[in-house]
Amino acid sequence: MAQEHELPDKGEIVLATVSRLMDHGAYVTLDEYGGMQGFLHVSEIAPGWIRSVSKFVQPDEKKVLLVKRVNAERGDVDLSLKQVSNDQKKKKLLEVKRYEKGQTLLNSVKEKASLTDAELEKLEDRLYSKNDSVYDAFVAVARDGITTLSSLKLDKGVLDAITEACAKIKLSSVEIRGILKIKVPTSNGVETIIKALTGATKKNKLANVSYIGAPKYRLSLSAPDFKTAEKELKPILADIQSAIGKKGTYEFTREESKKVRED
Repeated sequence: MAQEHELPDKGEIVLATVSRLMDHGAYVTLDEYGGMQGFLHVSEIAPGWIRSVSKFVQPDEKKVLLVKRVNAERGDVDLSLKQVSNDQKKKKLLEVKRYEKGQTLLNSVKEKASLTDAELEKLEDRLYSKNDSVYDAFVAVARDGITTLSSLKLDKGVLDAITEACAKIKLSSVEIRGILKIKVPTSNGVETIIKALTGATKKNKLANVSYIGAPKYRLSLSAPDFKTAEKELKPILADIQSAIGKKGTYEFTREESKKVRED
């Protein structure tokens, strides 16, 4: 996120709060630039002729805007609402949300480890040195453990505080599922199927098989993202198919996948 007193760059997507409405537009404060003022001209609010600015923006309302022009000498910033795409808006709001989560976690660490403001700022800089954001650093710890920060040489008290803060993070995950239809027409067919299923899934703790009703079983697998899930699924299916071999028939039908986002 930007530092206070800096100027935004032309073409940058920013978050702003509407402060005052005028007939010819609206004044806003740039949330990420220390409350710096910018102007949203009526011609940049929405396509076509606008009869009333208040129909599109209201005081104290948050808006994702595009920086059109910056006058460094005067400190003037001209903005646009109509040129911001839905994807840009979603990306910016997610970025802001993650930044705010990171700051909340940092403040928790500050309190638990009794850090001064200077020590907290130093910690933030060190976390940024290895990650795209502070929140990414905390998520990495929540997912892979505190050893992900071992290269930063942090004090034990700080590491303990980070571990405690990260315990509250609900990680995003995806689940892919499908129906296995397996038939083994032999005297020990059931045992063969059970052995094939348990043998293939025991290597992956996030894989699960549930019985639906002969000859169907549901296979589900959780992972941090779809790419990882697909990579983990392939060897499981290959092992099951190999274990069944020519003893019976094997068929796998995908079901709808789902994603659980971070809180």
